Amino acid sequence: MKQIWLAGGCFWGIEAYFMQLKGVISTRVGYGQGVTSQPTYQQVCTGMTGYTEVCEVTYDEQVLSS
Repeated sequence: MKQIWLAGGCFWGIEAYFMQLKGVISTRVGYGQGVTSQPTYQQVCTGMTGYTEVCEVTYDEQVLSS
């Protein structure tokens, strides 16, 4: 198994896309690279926290190559 972390707009959209791919085992969403302690979704959406929405994708590299 391998993992990759992706940022690109709304993490729910990224997660939904990758869950459709054969070889993806699991996904997990959260925030990355910000400065606010335990930000809420609403705080992150303001653009003032420095965070980006990220999605961790765990996949089988034998089925889905990187």
